[in-house]
Amino acid sequence: MTLKNGVLDPQGKAIGHALNGLGFGSVGEVRQGKVIDLDLNETDATKAKASLKDMCEKLLANTVIEKYEIEIR
Repeated sequence: MTLKNGVLDPQGKAIGHALNGLGFGSVGEVRQGKVIDLDLNETDATKAKASLKDMCEKLLANTVIEKYEIEIR
């Protein structure tokens, strides 16, 4: 999950500033995010994706300011 475009990302700004201070001058804008790994007892990928989407919408993501991606492996 990352913040949506246009939403201020103070952690990303701090990371970018720190990297520039360490000599990594080619670093531009930085967006900070998080990853949540879940194991599901579901063999149907379509059902798993629908369930994960529901989890994100109800609890895992603040969809007002965050965007999320679902990856099934």
